[in-house]
Amino acid sequence: MAQIETPDAGLFGRPLFEDPSARALARVGVVDVGSNSVRLVVFDGAARSPAYFYNEKIMCALGAGLSESGCLNPKGRVRALSALRRFQHLARGMGLPELTVVATAAVRDARDGQEFREEVLRETGLRIWVIDGEEEARLSAQGVLLGWPGSYGLVCDIGGSSMELAEISDGRVGRRVTSSLGPLKLQEIKGGKKARKAHIKDVMQDLKDSLGKQRDRLFLVGGSWRAIARIDMYRRSYPLHVLHEYRMTARSVSATAKFIENADLDELRAACGISAARMSLVPLAAEVLSRLVNTFRPKDIAISSYGIREGMLYEQMPQRLRDRDPLIEACRFAEAKDARMPGFGKLLYAFIHPIFRTVPEPQRRLIKAACLLHDVSWRAHPDYRAETCFDNATRANLGGLKHSERIFLGLALLHRYSNKREGTRFEDLYGLIDEPSQRQAEILGKAMRFGSMLWMTQDAERGTLRWFPKKKELHLRLTPDMIPLFGEVAEARLASLASSLEAELHVKRVRARQ
Repeated sequence: MAQIETPDAGLFGRPLFEDPSARALARVGVVDVGSNSVRLVVFDGAARSPAYFYNEKIMCALGAGLSESGCLNPKGRVRALSALRRFQHLARGMGLPELTVVATAAVRDARDGQEFREEVLRETGLRIWVIDGEEEARLSAQGVLLGWPGSYGLVCDIGGSSMELAEISDGRVGRRVTSSLGPLKLQEIKGGKKARKAHIKDVMQDLKDSLGKQRDRLFLVGGSWRAIARIDMYRRSYPLHVLHEYRMTARSVSATAKFIENADLDELRAACGISAARMSLVPLAAEVLSRLVNTFRPKDIAISSYGIREGMLYEQMPQRLRDRDPLIEACRFAEAKDARMPGFGKLLYAFIHPIFRTVPEPQRRLIKAACLLHDVSWRAHPDYRAETCFDNATRANLGGLKHSERIFLGLALLHRYSNKREGTRFEDLYGLIDEPSQRQAEILGKAMRFGSMLWMTQDAERGTLRWFPKKKELHLRLTPDMIPLFGEVAEARLASLASSLEAELHVKRVRARQ
């Protein structure tokens, strides 16, 4: 396998998760004290695309009744204090450094917000930092940038008592605005549905007047938006139940809002796996989302599982880590942790690259990711290894992946271990990519299946693959070091690759010099 240098080989440079500045972020705990929930997240692993070492949420409804009483919900205060006490003990048990705790609309607006903060400090030792609406918007937008580096559009984060909007462009956060369009606040508006809808319309128009036209992508952050996306998946019988990067259209938002309005909420909650506390807010959030989409008319809509907590992690990253591709960095981390021969993914990519040298960059990064992940599931039982690979790729917590790209990556890794994809429990997912993409994933998988047999020492002379698409010829040059590895199984796998390419196969054996 000849080692080649490609124009974008920099993505195979030294992974930054090994750098001290990144390793300092390897175990970070953050707590978000929101108007509806209190959540602890502990990030671990490849900091650019972090794994969730621990994630726990308690629905406290601190902001319930705030508009009328001016104070935090008393029952919510008790639950929130209990949750924070538990989180502090968990953090100590995990050996974490000090937790970073932020509070949003409910605590900042309540008359007894400061009193609650002092009680928490006295009882748990945790210091709560209260952020204003624009700061909340900025952090949520940074969370989106964690998963979509360099993205552009409008980020909308809905909490219990507020809704924030922030512009993002070229990896930077622009103008930010905040509003009172959280569902807990909307519950308290007098005059029924008609008055509530008029209020939402007026506030949304004010937001548009502040931000101007926003016709790019709309990124939705927050539990209520994710609940609506789950319902949209259910309504459409969508087969891949991964919320991050799930796409919706203005038409689907309208259809799902009507679906929610006419549904039995208890039945819908059970069918979609949504908590009762969250479901009670969904109809109000759906009204807000319908008006948001009608007002700003985005070109498309994407659900983001990353928000304020991920934005707090992003805040601590050095710029050179922010600039890394989250998908590639996460795959490098997975290879280093789980592969039998860490580093072989780079050699495998170099070997099979001639087959894919004309593919565009978005697909090339998927090929690199597949090569890095090709061996991380080797511990699975051989009879289930192909399905394990597909399941891991399509459902893993990876940033920078569209749903169609998840399926492509999953199919390629499935074919790394199996010539056929028929007969698996995932067949309903294949339709999320077109036939040419399915065929390309099969070719990639079979190329990795063959190349993975050619393990060598670092100083061995490696052979080469050459692909001539016009002539439909696949050439393999075997070096003296490679010839002993080219046994019956390797030969059969090469023939399978050539068959998928509809290619004539030419094998040349280079003998050692006398």
